[in-house]
Amino acid sequence: MDAITYLVEWIAKDVFGHPEYLVGLITAVALIASRKGLGDIVGGALKATLGFIILGVGARAVISALDPLGVLITGAFGVEGVVPTNEAITAIANDIPAVATNVAFAMFFGVILALVIARLTPLRYVFLTGHHMLFMATVLTVVLFNAKVDNVLQIIVAAIGLATMMVVMPAFAHPWMKRVTGGEKVAIGHFGTFGYISAGFVGQFVGKSRSTEEMEFPGGLRFLRDPMVGTAVAMIIIYWLLAIVLGARVGVDAAIEEVGAGSGGAVGGWLGFLTTQFGNALLFGGGVAVILLGVRTILGEIVPAFAGIAERVIPGAVPALDCPVTFPYAPNAVIIGFLASVVGGLVGFALLSLVLGPAFALPLILPGMIPHFFTGGTAGVFGNATGGRRGAVAGGFVNGLEITLFAAILVPVMSAIGFQNTTFGDTDFQWFGFLVGNIARIEGLVAAAGVVVLCAILLALAIWWQRRFVDTGWVPGGGASVPVEEAARA
Repeated sequence: MDAITYLVEWIAKDVFGHPEYLVGLITAVALIASRKGLGDIVGGALKATLGFIILGVGARAVISALDPLGVLITGAFGVEGVVPTNEAITAIANDIPAVATNVAFAMFFGVILALVIARLTPLRYVFLTGHHMLFMATVLTVVLFNAKVDNVLQIIVAAIGLATMMVVMPAFAHPWMKRVTGGEKVAIGHFGTFGYISAGFVGQFVGKSRSTEEMEFPGGLRFLRDPMVGTAVAMIIIYWLLAIVLGARVGVDAAIEEVGAGSGGAVGGWLGFLTTQFGNALLFGGGVAVILLGVRTILGEIVPAFAGIAERVIPGAVPALDCPVTFPYAPNAVIIGFLASVVGGLVGFALLSLVLGPAFALPLILPGMIPHFFTGGTAGVFGNATGGRRGAVAGGFVNGLEITLFAAILVPVMSAIGFQNTTFGDTDFQWFGFLVGNIARIEGLVAAAGVVVLCAILLALAIWWQRRFVDTGWVPGGGASVPVEEAARA
């Protein structure tokens, strides 16, 4: 049994837990199903894997630049509170041996069950975002563990919950995703999907305006039309403004100490502080450019490869990929959505501070730059697809408001199961975790049954949605819809 547990943990964490390996493996399977030669299989699988590694390099560069930005924002405004962090809860949970083992089993069986559901139902989505599988498996396992559910039943129910979310959320978002991509056979596989759907809705509500990608600049500013350059310039302004506000509020030496080691450069003082923030802004812009390159590399391999899976393994299979897959479709909307999401987060913080916190004893939630960038940027793309520039702003803002207020509502649930002052940063972890956490308060077999019933309801709704809206070619926001024949295949 120890050998089996070791093997399952290895597959779950060292294969499924690394999206680059998972995507490479799925691409290889797809190419084998397409009866490609050995060279094409090896080359395609490695290129898809390298695409995800490139994406990861860009993401890490962006994250390293966002860390000081978060400190600048909280320091400039002099606020304190809880910062939503998916990784923190996962790390704490996996330090508990019994939980860690059950998470691995739940993730392993959840992935297999998701493929079975995709084969047997109209929900033909293959979810490929490995770290989000791990996060969702952790949420479900920890909640059921604390509800005193038997270990075997705990693994089964957590696997059912994970598999359900892996197929239903791409289905619910797919009409908007088709709007974003122009009908390309790729779905969104990221558990911030509620925020993206909300952004698509609000983008349509505020009315159609010109796309963020059609911005016109005076002759002397046309260099800003390059997304990489425009992103860097926008972030330089933001970093410098926040650095100046923080330095003016607490003094430049205290500001350097607050932001962290090295933030004052080699010479310290204002020049060193501003030069370091200039470098962070450029690192951010370069990171975004690398992410776009990685996404294009992945799409160039995995979408054609999935024709083999669609024909022989899961008819009509659609890869559901991480949220940066949307970035190349509207790079300007990514930055607009990110900034609007931060503003939404600050408005949410104010609401919690002045109204909701005192009334309902909810904690204050600070803007976490990582969820605001990745989910806010994606929300900007979805909002732009249905409402243009106004939609990108409104969509990002609504996403920021949601991930702030939802995070606050989830904190008491997480505290009740032993995770004090911590919460998840993406909407699907938040709303699903809230529902599952409250069901689990019943404890035991009844709690497990309640979670299964919730999953059955979500599956039924998603199948109805798929048949009623996705397969009929409905596309939100007006304009040309995807032909029914193509929609049925996608």
